[in-house]
Amino acid sequence: MIALNPKNKIYFACEAVDFRKGIDGYAALCYPLFSQDPSSGQYFIFRNKAATAIKILLYDRTGFWLCHKRRTKGRFEFWPKAQGAALCLNSQAFSWLLQQ
Repeated sequence: MIALNPKNKIYFACEAVDFRKGIDGYAALCYPLFSQDPSSGQYFIFRNKAATAIKILLYDRTGFWLCHKRRTKGRFEFWPKAQGAALCLNSQAFSWLLQQ
């Protein structure tokens, strides 16, 4: 499980992204989607088109982490929706999303 720091913000991409990307590909999405620097220490969450997997990009002052979680059964049914391409939520919403 990822340790959540309350002072870090958690940004969700509301639309699906191409899951063939690596760390550099997801870092490049942080500016256009979230208007954030990928090395800011914030959490950036992306999902695949089928909503069966998510990837989390974060920077911990020594390098980037790219974490991948895939559901063994079902989908991430309750994904955040917003008018724009991204949404910033708190750590409780993030924990709930991972456990759904």
